[in-house]
Amino acid sequence: MDILDINKVLLLGDCVERMRDLGENTVDSVVTDPPYGIEFMSKGWDKGVPRVEVWEQVFRVLKPGGHLLCFAGTRTQHRMCCNVEDAGFEIRDMLAWVYGSGFPKSLNISKAIDKSETDGRRIDRAYRFTEWFVKACTLTKKEINSVTSTSDMARHWTDAKPNGKQPDIPTRDKFELLRPHICGGVPEWVEYSVDERSRGMENFKNREVIGSRPVPKTVYKNIGVGATHNINHDYTKPRLSQAEQWDGWGTALKPALEPITLARKPFNSTVAENVLTHGTGGLNIDACQAPGDRFPANFIHDGCDPVGESSRFFYCAKASKADREEGLENLPTKSSADITGRKEGSAGLNNPRASVTAKTDRANIHPTVKPTDLMRYLCRLVTPPGGWVLDPFMGSGSTGKAALLEGFNFAGCELDPEYFNIAAHRIG
Repeated sequence: MDILDINKVLLLGDCVERMRDLGENTVDSVVTDPPYGIEFMSKGWDKGVPRVEVWEQVFRVLKPGGHLLCFAGTRTQHRMCCNVEDAGFEIRDMLAWVYGSGFPKSLNISKAIDKSETDGRRIDRAYRFTEWFVKACTLTKKEINSVTSTSDMARHWTDAKPNGKQPDIPTRDKFELLRPHICGGVPEWVEYSVDERSRGMENFKNREVIGSRPVPKTVYKNIGVGATHNINHDYTKPRLSQAEQWDGWGTALKPALEPITLARKPFNSTVAENVLTHGTGGLNIDACQAPGDRFPANFIHDGCDPVGESSRFFYCAKASKADREEGLENLPTKSSADITGRKEGSAGLNNPRASVTAKTDRANIHPTVKPTDLMRYLCRLVTPPGGWVLDPFMGSGSTGKAALLEGFNFAGCELDPEYFNIAAHRIG
């Protein structure tokens, strides 16, 4: 079930399988934002970076001399880049998209100590609890969250081994809400564990507030909270002596950049000969100059003061709500959306298969939407006029939207039907 048109081909399904529908040496560039392999927001599709087999299919359909631009996370860039290289690509450079609006995801060690149980065996006790709880509780995760009025704590209370990474134990007030839904009796050690967890949370809640500062509403909007005004963030004093020792310590830096691998498919001639034969092999330097006719750099920023002099580099802020949801006005909210492209035979790229139906809401629910201006710039940098841009990880369609706005043709693959439907409307 695909969407086909003269200037776009949207393929629903696993990208390795669907790229086999595309002919060899048929796309001019690849601009993609694949999974980073950091389990972002516990999304199943983000468990690992794309394997070599994915990039081998990308390599096959890309013309000789064609460029690949591939986003990655700072922690997994090395694995992404190695897989791209192992598929046969020549690594040409690394671009950096730098921004000032990233939200710190650091664990406050002092607060974590105040939260922990008194005897220091929290993780072992948590795993023992989750292994018991998943067998004893009759509720689904959704029902657990509903009964306890929590947003997603069921994920932690059921996070058992061997794959569990963030096990937790409910406090007494939450556990009592769950008790009627537990089969059999509750072991004494479970009661003890719940009480220990409750005492730890009391230590945390009773920390003395010693100051506060406003956090701009834009910070919360970037993580989906949607605040409409500045929110005060309280500074608290450690309660336990062990917590006081580690006050001010954390576990991570504020994210401020995303690396983008620039790779090229090798060719057997000179650049000039390859450009004349395939139209690929070069970068569109003049069309991507920074203000003042400056040569484009491997540095892209969002214009915030900490980044530095903005006029020397390409500027692009993070995706706004308007950018994320442009084109979704006609997306049905209750009934299925019937999105049908032209019949097979009218599409480009060796005529892949035809027509899709899916259901979603009018909001763009994809958690990692890239700004259209950024993707337009990247498409423009590596794609010849009238060329085909491929995105094997289409998501909500930012690359496709950007490619068509720049006058290019677009081919994209997406595994999730709901994201596919959003992409189809944004690109359409």
